[in-house]
Amino acid sequence: MKSWPVQEAKARFSELLNACEREGPQIVTRRGAETAVLLPVDEWRRLTASRPSLKALLLAPQARSDDLPLPKRGKGKHRTSPDF
Repeated sequence: MKSWPVQEAKARFSELLNACEREGPQIVTRRGAETAVLLPVDEWRRLTASRPSLKALLLAPQARSDDLPLPKRGKGKHRTSPDF
């Protein structure tokens, strides 16, 4: 994956797009730190379609917590408030 400084990415945007289509994701850096990734649109659609949104999970008819090992309630020690 090639890394492009932001100034070079701006100046050569068409070349950046071509590299993305040919070689796959391209990283854009700002002051040496990785800041963004340019992906081919097919890869973006694959990544976003593979996971349901939080809204879809919350509105799903089946409970998702059935598989979670939750401890039994009421067996732990309770904190008492200090006497003032």
